[in-house]
Amino acid sequence: MAKVVTSKMLMALQSEVKTLEVDTTAIKAKEAQLKNETDEDILGRLRDRFEILDDMTRAVKAGKVRAMIVTGPPGVGKSYGVENVLSKHDVFANVAQDEKLKKYEVVKGAMSALGLYSKLYHYKDAKNIIVFDDCDSILLDDVALNILKAALDTSKKRTISWNTDSRLLRSEGVPDKFDFKGGAIFITNLKFENVRSKKLQEHLAALESRCHFIDLRMDTDREKVLRIKQIVKDGMLDSYELEDGAKDEIVNFILENRSHMRELSLRTVLKCADLKKSFPANWQNMARVTVMKGMA
Repeated sequence: MAKVVTSKMLMALQSEVKTLEVDTTAIKAKEAQLKNETDEDILGRLRDRFEILDDMTRAVKAGKVRAMIVTGPPGVGKSYGVENVLSKHDVFANVAQDEKLKKYEVVKGAMSALGLYSKLYHYKDAKNIIVFDDCDSILLDDVALNILKAALDTSKKRTISWNTDSRLLRSEGVPDKFDFKGGAIFITNLKFENVRSKKLQEHLAALESRCHFIDLRMDTDREKVLRIKQIVKDGMLDSYELEDGAKDEIVNFILENRSHMRELSLRTVLKCADLKKSFPANWQNMARVTVMKGMA
């Protein structure tokens, strides 16, 4: 029988993920190295990496690349960049407002092996893509992992089989065997090289061997702050229609208080922009309570 992802398994995943430790020595070494770089140098390097991410996403969409893994800290735009590229390729589906016409889907949260098999079938055609966004629970399921291995195999023909009788698959019209010609993108916050769990190491290695791997390498606060400045300058807050100087005010507030932020990320920028828009006279006091640590 195929295993189902249960709450017990999710707790086990959380336990294994807790074995990930921040390599403070490596971060300090990188901070020292960055002292020799100007802000412009770092911004150029960050922009190059995100442009590569966009290019690789297009390559997966075009069927030239089967799969890739994108890793980096939370809230730096990994998911946004991937989804933005894919959505531009599905303009017709978006205009028609018909989800059935979309050739990609973003999967988040827990997923069973059976659910994975069914999802792969529905996106089995060439140039279809499944994006697994923080969907790490499938790494604990041996059956799901073997399905992924078959789906992303380097052979010309990738046949996936389900050899256990399933009423659910029959009801959905999903066959017990099919050829998968689509692509996959995995987005995760995990630092693969810092994983201490042997079981998780083996699972990640099996997946990594079948995928292109992009580490956005944004480990220091300086890089994250520069990324925030870059994205705000590129128009991230334009939809808020803030008064002149408000964007700089938000960025400067985050910069000045970066050591107290619960998360130094683009999400924090959006939270502050929400407060600035809703409470223009008191937004900073409210931000100290809602997005900062120990400042209430």
